[in-house]
Amino acid sequence: MGSTDAAMTEALPALALDALATASASLATPEPSFRIPAGLSAFAAGATALLAAAGVLGNALTALALWRSPRVRASAAAAAFVGSLCAADLLFCAAVLPFAVLRFAAGGAWQHGPALCTLLPTLRYANVGVSLLSIAMITVNRYVMIAHPAACARAYRPVPLALMVAFCWVFSFGMQLPTLFGVWGRFGYDQKLGTCSILADARGRSAKTALFVIAFLTPCAVIVACYARIFWVVHRSESRLRRHAASRGTLAGAGAGAGAGAGPGAAAGALGGKQQRQEHREQRARRNEWRVTKMVLAIFLSFVVCYLPITLVKVYDPDAHFPGLHVLGYLLLYLSACINPLIYVIMNKQYRQAYKAVITFRRPSRWTLTPAPTSSGVNEKSRELASRTMMSHVSLALSPIPLRDDGEP
Repeated sequence: MGSTDAAMTEALPALALDALATASASLATPEPSFRIPAGLSAFAAGATALLAAAGVLGNALTALALWRSPRVRASAAAAAFVGSLCAADLLFCAAVLPFAVLRFAAGGAWQHGPALCTLLPTLRYANVGVSLLSIAMITVNRYVMIAHPAACARAYRPVPLALMVAFCWVFSFGMQLPTLFGVWGRFGYDQKLGTCSILADARGRSAKTALFVIAFLTPCAVIVACYARIFWVVHRSESRLRRHAASRGTLAGAGAGAGAGAGPGAAAGALGGKQQRQEHREQRARRNEWRVTKMVLAIFLSFVVCYLPITLVKVYDPDAHFPGLHVLGYLLLYLSACINPLIYVIMNKQYRQAYKAVITFRRPSRWTLTPAPTSSGVNEKSRELASRTMMSHVSLALSPIPLRDDGEP
């Protein structure tokens, strides 16, 4: 009996060492089933490092421009959602992309342990959700502003606006919790793709498809529907404005011929000149709103162009037989986090001026959207319409157009 106890005592350390080795092996990240060629790996690492640096600088510059410039904060809703998008992109570039650089430099191998291999895909998937939901929120805001301007001021007060921004973040990160706790798939290292991603759990379940439908396809459908409606409203409004301008030109010509040299006719001409100047200011404000709307459309299209390739590559090459296609898809994915500041610069004069003021350490010039005072001869309805227009709450579809007796323009 004593010899048996002695044998068991001697065997315990060996068993403990074996168990420790087995646990360490289970936690260690296995080598990928494919290796990125050395030249392609070096190129991908360098390109990702450049994109990370550009994304951090560009999005930090955008955040400073939003904070310092009253011009880019003229629309509180647009500024809030652009700020949310900027914060998501900045977090992605600063926290996720550096590890992508290290992964590419190692030829696709992951060398940073299982904890980071769980945390980083959580951030990556959540940031995609925040970015797309923020774009969707901006698009809905443009639609409400153009098609339903009366409801815009009520819907985008400070408290509802803060709740909308919070929803983008809470919902996007909340969608990752079932996978993070292993209830619906799990985060881990995908040996086939050589990256940390969502894997199937012990019961073969994965949240990838649900996340793609809920967090990607649904916001995209909302954005497409909003822009289809926006373009329809703008087209209808332009047609009404052209008919209205033609009818006013005919009436003005008739009035000038009938009342030439008359005192009341001269007064009417002066009033008409003031109304023309007011309409010019309204048209200029509408053009600015339309430019912002087109800028948001460009942001959405760039997002789709950047995310679609990696999605298609993973669907049609799940075993990574063509690592070059996967690398290209990832680089386009990373580009989406740093391209928005470039779009702001190209398509929006206010952002260009705000960036210039930040870079040159100058105080941004203040800009008021309040219209010039109108004559007392203009009725209260015209003054209210002008004020709402210059405060960025007038729709192209609600231009002052006379109605016929049947209620149609």
